[in-house]
Amino acid sequence: MSKKIALALAVATLTGATCAAAQEGPLQVRVRAVQLNASNSDSANLGLSINNKMIPEADISYFITDNIAAELILTVPQKHDVKLNGAVIGSLKHLPPTLTVQYHFAPKDSVRPYVGAGLNYTHFSSVNLPAGLSVKSNSYGAAFQAGVDVQIDKTMFANFDVKKVYIGTDVSSNGAKLTTFKVNPTLIGVGLGWRF
Repeated sequence: MSKKIALALAVATLTGATCAAAQEGPLQVRVRAVQLNASNSDSANLGLSINNKMIPEADISYFITDNIAAELILTVPQKHDVKLNGAVIGSLKHLPPTLTVQYHFAPKDSVRPYVGAGLNYTHFSSVNLPAGLSVKSNSYGAAFQAGVDVQIDKTMFANFDVKKVYIGTDVSSNGAKLTTFKVNPTLIGVGLGWRF
């Protein structure tokens, strides 16, 4: 009888460990609604700006250790009005995937704050500006974030996240550079996440 009890306890322990591993696997996905607020400055003080807007965002994280994760942040190309001193002069789209490395302070608690830093790449496309005006297609810049995951159940949690992303492009007229336009948005997001 004691052997059967010992075997049952061993199976239960192994099953529990397997379930715990499944609940806290290395992959995490989130979906967020994000408010993009652009800082809008240009080196020649021309008054260039793009509009603020709400955008969808998704990310995939891989936990290298309990505390350290790599996160790839994605969205779809976003269309913005381009303004000069408040007047719309055209539009463009930007696609800004961002890769960060995060430190999670309390990865096993129900409230899990984190900070992160990494690199943003932004591609500008569908540029529709007055004749002769153009923008440089690619931008590279730093990205910083802070956020918190709050556990709802074994695999799902609520998320709040703030990022500062450095995005800029050169604006040219007939090939001659006019100014460097810095978008440098702050992104404030809320959403849900799942750990696998």
